[in-house]
Amino acid sequence: MTSTLTTERPARTTFAPVDLALVAVFAALVAVLSLAPAIPLAGGVPITLQTLGVALAGLTLGPVRGFLAVLLYLLVGFVGLPVFAGGAAGLGVLGKPSAGYLLSFPIAALLAGLLSRALIRTRLPRYPGLFLAGFGASILIVHPAGIAGLMANANMAFDKAVITDLAFWPGDVIKNLVAAGLALAVFKAFPDLVLRRRRPAAGDSVLR
Repeated sequence: MTSTLTTERPARTTFAPVDLALVAVFAALVAVLSLAPAIPLAGGVPITLQTLGVALAGLTLGPVRGFLAVLLYLLVGFVGLPVFAGGAAGLGVLGKPSAGYLLSFPIAALLAGLLSRALIRTRLPRYPGLFLAGFGASILIVHPAGIAGLMANANMAFDKAVITDLAFWPGDVIKNLVAAGLALAVFKAFPDLVLRRRRPAAGDSVLR
């Protein structure tokens, strides 16, 4: 008598050409938004549309692709292309008061992607869920890192850095509301963009 043994290996996630294209497109999108006219503030960190692009990348692409898109944006800027706010480029930006915000962006996109995937699987309506995912990533990652950067590079005391950071909160609310709306529109047009069905990779088989 022959027994039947079935072993199932988890599907592996691979990057298809479309994934690489999406990463490149969203990296370019963040760069374009970064170069939009900024509103200067006294603390040396202007209000820009960068975080709109970061949130949109995480919400629409998911955690991994969103993280990679924003990381690619940073790498392109670090090697010398003028894609940061005000046309800045190079590693010199790491000495500016905005460095903490800038370095937080890939992790913020990662967290926004994770939260969006979790929240849109709940009974919470998609729009508020997407907003909470983007704004939650901003609160938990971007603002604390930004405060740390202000303290390190602008020699601000903690309380002054917090007060300076509070100036960005109203804009962040608006940008995350916009990002959630744009992500929702993308989901309606391309429902599998974030919640892609995982297909078994070539070579995965069922053993009997």
